[in-house]
Amino acid sequence: MKNSTQEKFYNPTQGNIGFNEVVEEIVAWMQEKPQKEYEVIVGCDSSSDKEPHFPVAVVILRKGEGGRFFLKKIKYKNKKFFNWHQRILEEVLISCDLALKLREALELKIGKLPEIKKRFQFKYIHADIGEEGATRDMIKEVIGLIRGNGFEAKIKPEAYVASVVADRFS
Repeated sequence: MKNSTQEKFYNPTQGNIGFNEVVEEIVAWMQEKPQKEYEVIVGCDSSSDKEPHFPVAVVILRKGEGGRFFLKKIKYKNKKFFNWHQRILEEVLISCDLALKLREALELKIGKLPEIKKRFQFKYIHADIGEEGATRDMIKEVIGLIRGNGFEAKIKPEAYVASVVADRFS
């Protein structure tokens, strides 16, 4: 698996920025309205090619006022995914890897900001699987993988970060 913090992220407002700048942007956005509730969510999708790319999205929601997103496409050179099961597991692994690094970085920054810390949560990873279709047989496996990394899983139709935001860029 590639290091999810190395490639640049795209944000419609900021353009292409690095991982540390994503963290700074998220914290700065929360500081604009520290009295609001915030939630960070990560989700990933993939193209259906034998050598797919994996758009992974980070979404921060300001409850009741919308949100912002940061997106990065991960492409492997010389690595083929011969079936959808491999691809779905890679999506989840990419999401977990990024979410763990992002949560750690955000907690370090937010730990110094008690007015935001009590109004901030980062507990969900959205997986692009659901009760309908071929991925239904993977639900327990994917949820277990996400929970094993310390997050709660959301699947379709609630998994909008993976199935809508990231999917739009696959």
